Amino acid sequence: MNEQAILSRLKREVCVAQGCTEPIAVSYAVSLACEDLKEEVQSLDVYLSTNMLKNAMGVGIPGTGETGLEIAVALGAVIQQSSKGLEILCDLDADTLQAAHEMMAQGKIHIHHAETNETLYIEVQARSLNHHSTVRIAREHTHLIYHACDGQVFYEEMLDKQKKVESIDQDVMTVQDILDFSRHVAIEKISFLEEGALMNKAVSEEGLKGSYGLQVGRKIKASESQNLLAQNLASHLVAVTAAASDARMDGCPMPIMTTAGSGNQGITCSLPVYELAKLLDKSREEMLRALAISQLMTIHIKHYMGRLSPLCGAGIAGTTGACCGITYLLGGTDKQIGYAINNMLSDVSGMLCDGAKSTCALKIATNVHAAVQCANLALSDISPNETQGIVFDDAEKTISHLGVLVKVGLANADDCILDIMLQKC
Repeated sequence: MNEQAILSRLKREVCVAQGCTEPIAVSYAVSLACEDLKEEVQSLDVYLSTNMLKNAMGVGIPGTGETGLEIAVALGAVIQQSSKGLEILCDLDADTLQAAHEMMAQGKIHIHHAETNETLYIEVQARSLNHHSTVRIAREHTHLIYHACDGQVFYEEMLDKQKKVESIDQDVMTVQDILDFSRHVAIEKISFLEEGALMNKAVSEEGLKGSYGLQVGRKIKASESQNLLAQNLASHLVAVTAAASDARMDGCPMPIMTTAGSGNQGITCSLPVYELAKLLDKSREEMLRALAISQLMTIHIKHYMGRLSPLCGAGIAGTTGACCGITYLLGGTDKQIGYAINNMLSDVSGMLCDGAKSTCALKIATNVHAAVQCANLALSDISPNETQGIVFDDAEKTISHLGVLVKVGLANADDCILDIMLQKC
């Protein structure tokens, strides 16, 4: 895969969002549908895939102090600014929130479990007195596949039913492509990665100050001063990263730089690397190259895991990317970065995703610590060989077979997880 193709992929997959991407994608789709009506919304029927329901049920919605899908749907219907994309809830005001609550109270919103094989699927049927609009999104959070109003089709795209990997890219990167690109690309071409890290750092600082979610990052920091956790680089990286997830999952109204469709993945693959580079006084060039490795490895692993998955994307893909970036910053060779991948995937690959919510910060904290540990082992040329578990000597094969585990071995896991979650509703 050539440099320009990788750079284009990186720029497309690293983007800003306001709030957790699953409910915000629903707000976006609803907004797009309601814009067609040009009059008061009478009813909204929203059909969501298993993974979308799972990931949107319990997460905080920015600027509301509330969780869940109904408020996300109502806000999309009131705001009607789909041009903002995943930043649609930016600058939410009291009048908008009140209007959304009124719509909820009127019983206009109906949320359904869609019958689809797509892991990421949103369908909105918006009706007013005189009009009926339909919007469908699939595979990526703003990837429109169908848009029609009153029988007039504005856009339609047929999905490839045989496509096993959920990505609109035809070319697949390799680990070696990523390392070659990251070590040699002109740094001005990847300078935007620093902006993303700084954006995520600001959310982390807010998470360390405020009482968000389970306060995982904040309490780790407090434990350092109480000698419950020795103050060291590892605990600092864990605290800073977990704090950003604490804030994001609890609805902190600050933008985040996402990676491969997830804010937690963006947090997890950027903050440990950025913080370590600063603490070790690395050059800006070293920091940017490490961020490129981390971001691209996360994107690459997610290509095989799927956009949404029964396994934790931030905890597995994001922290494995971070482990690779950390290994690079500490002088690791390409071979040692391969060791880092195998160490991580033999350690954390079984972590389930049971939806986006405050406990995501716990998973991130656990796996950032694992990333430091696995990088340390890799730098000592320690890694499991392919006689052990799902690991292959070639890290590329390990990653691809993680995809097999997700798509084949865990094919029914999401349905089971959602069933358990719905028992509490």
